[in-house]
Amino acid sequence: MTAIKSKAVDAEQQARESGAGVEGEIREFVRRDGQALRRAPETDSELVAHNISTLLQRVAGTSVQEVDRLIGELQQLRELLHQEGARVQREITEYAHLSQSAMQSTKIIAESLQHWKGDSSLRARG
Repeated sequence: MTAIKSKAVDAEQQARESGAGVEGEIREFVRRDGQALRRAPETDSELVAHNISTLLQRVAGTSVQEVDRLIGELQQLRELLHQEGARVQREITEYAHLSQSAMQSTKIIAESLQHWKGDSSLRARG
C-alpha cells in the first residue's frame, strides 16, 4: 500500500513540477512581450508618429479590403450585364425573324384571298 501511495505522491510531484515549468515559461514570455510593449518612446513625436502610423495602417487595411470587395461585386455585375445584353440581342433577333415570318405569312394569305376573290368574281360573271 505504501508503494502505491509513494508512486501516487511521485506522480503528483512530477505533475506539479512540469506545471510549474510551463507556468514559468508562460510568465517569462508575457514578461518579455510586456517589456517590448511598455518600452517608452524616445520622444513625444516618436509616440505620435507611431500612433498615426498604426491608425493609418488600420484605416488603410479596412479601406483596401472594402475596395477589393466592391471591385469583386462590380466585376460580377459587369459579367451579369454582358450576359443580359447577349440575351436581349438574341431575343431581338428572334423577334425580328418572327416578325418577318409573320409579314410573309400575311402577304401570302392576302395574295391567296385576292386570288380567291378574283376567282369568285369571275365565276359570278361567267
